[in-house]
Amino acid sequence: MNILWIFAHPEQRSLNASLRDEGLAELEAAGHSTRLTDLYAIGFNPVVGRSDFEGDLAGRDGTAGDGTGRDGSPRLRVGEAQERGYAERTLSADILAEQEKVAWADVLVFQFPLWWFGPPAILKGWFDRVFVQGFAFGIEDEQGRVMRYGRGPLSGRRALVVTTVGGRATAFEGRGVHGHLEDVLHPLLHGTFWYAGIEALPPFLVPGADRLDERGYADHARALRTRLRELPGTTPIPYRAQNDGDYDEQMLLRPELAPGRTDLAAHRTDSAALRTDADADASRADTSLAPEAADRRILSPTGLREPEQGGGSASGGASEVGGVGAAAAVEGTEGAPVGAR
Repeated sequence: MNILWIFAHPEQRSLNASLRDEGLAELEAAGHSTRLTDLYAIGFNPVVGRSDFEGDLAGRDGTAGDGTGRDGSPRLRVGEAQERGYAERTLSADILAEQEKVAWADVLVFQFPLWWFGPPAILKGWFDRVFVQGFAFGIEDEQGRVMRYGRGPLSGRRALVVTTVGGRATAFEGRGVHGHLEDVLHPLLHGTFWYAGIEALPPFLVPGADRLDERGYADHARALRTRLRELPGTTPIPYRAQNDGDYDEQMLLRPELAPGRTDLAAHRTDSAALRTDADADASRADTSLAPEAADRRILSPTGLREPEQGGGSASGGASEVGGVGAAAAVEGTEGAPVGAR
């Protein structure tokens, strides 16, 4: 398979960077073709702006639309300009290069530390600039229906999130204080991947990342290698497709499907959408790697312990990695929403 790894971390000595190297080595050893986009290393610009467009920014009729700026330039209509720029190949070179990589890939791996319950801004900006109308969304089928949520322009691809958090795994279960990891990542897994037609794979979580010792790192690295080795057979999250009849003309889930459910699991086709809240939470409580352990599971090593805080060497809150990639233990509060990792 062709696998594109999109990496969003500013430090090359981080836990994330070491796991990235482990992952790419495993994929290449298995015979896959890999390419890497290291967003911080290449200085990727995450901000949508006029420099994204080499062509005319006026409306389709050649006018400036709702007026011009004080410098006489036409008003920037971002969606329209992106769609036209993609169709005419006049987007900036860095955007076109990333779109070419995505088009090449069968699988996209997005790796990042979870900051404020989402990816770093540089990765959000990558989506804003690369996943433009015409390339990632906005295409109609033969019946004139917009192809999205399972039938988008990027159908046939799959995506895996690899993310690190400072908190413990149980905090990202159904009854955990943060909410289930798949719910936390719903805007990315469902609202971005699935919207564009990309099948979302269950995310891979590295918990307690600010307090890993040598053994903890080895456990996670081994689990990541196993997960990547099993990538071809991994079952994606079974989200409902918009145009397969599950939703009415108002984009509402039909009442006979997952009756009474208003949580995010209602938009899945598996048993998680049919159970009571109590049953669903119970099914998600197991963080085992075994596929039958839970319908929505956090895929992390089985039996990982929480290292004692204060053990090992302190590094001021930023987990750095040396040598082959063993993370230093770190003192400090658990689960800070922003950190190096």
